[in-house]
Amino acid sequence: MVYIKWAFWGIVALIVIAFLHYTLPQRDIVRISDTYEKRIDFGENSIFWAKEDTGTATGQINRDVFFIQTIRKNGKPLVFRNEDTGWGWPPYFKFDTSNLQTEASDLRSTSENPKWVMVTHYGWRVEFLTVFPNAIAVKRVDDPAMTIIPWLNIIILLVLFAIFWAIRVRWRRFRRRRIDPMMAGADESWDNLADGARARRGRASRWFASWRR
Repeated sequence: MVYIKWAFWGIVALIVIAFLHYTLPQRDIVRISDTYEKRIDFGENSIFWAKEDTGTATGQINRDVFFIQTIRKNGKPLVFRNEDTGWGWPPYFKFDTSNLQTEASDLRSTSENPKWVMVTHYGWRVEFLTVFPNAIAVKRVDDPAMTIIPWLNIIILLVLFAIFWAIRVRWRRFRRRRIDPMMAGADESWDNLADGARARRGRASRWFASWRR
């Protein structure tokens, strides 16, 4: 049971970590090589795409999606999608997809004349599932080697840890005051029943033994 317990909590921890890693904002310093628009037919990977852009028709099986092609500092490509999040999840309240696409197009660069940009985004790039991170904001930077400290992520994680710790402390107090005495009482009652049963079996055995004699 100990192994099952730790396996269960390990799976729960992995799910929570993956959820936070997907949802919390991330930042990459890249140079934009191109921007384009593409018609996307949604299939099994539809959960990784945002809902329809605010103001457009709902329930569509395909729609045009903006993309931003970038190159990392190590020369590897990284493609972002550019979709509104609206009022849904995750709560970035992004409604400026067209404006962001215009800003990204204006910041396009070449290897001879690079313009380094910090792209704020959430999500993952999973090639075999055709999943792209969603760009939230772009900002021109002068130093591609600058250090990025994720202050917002640190604050959010500290708040979540504080909430988890407060719930855990209160649960332990509730368990110590209410559940543990009940369990102790149940164990004592069970022991009394077991002792009574053993005593009755002993009396019955002695009674049968007297008849055999």
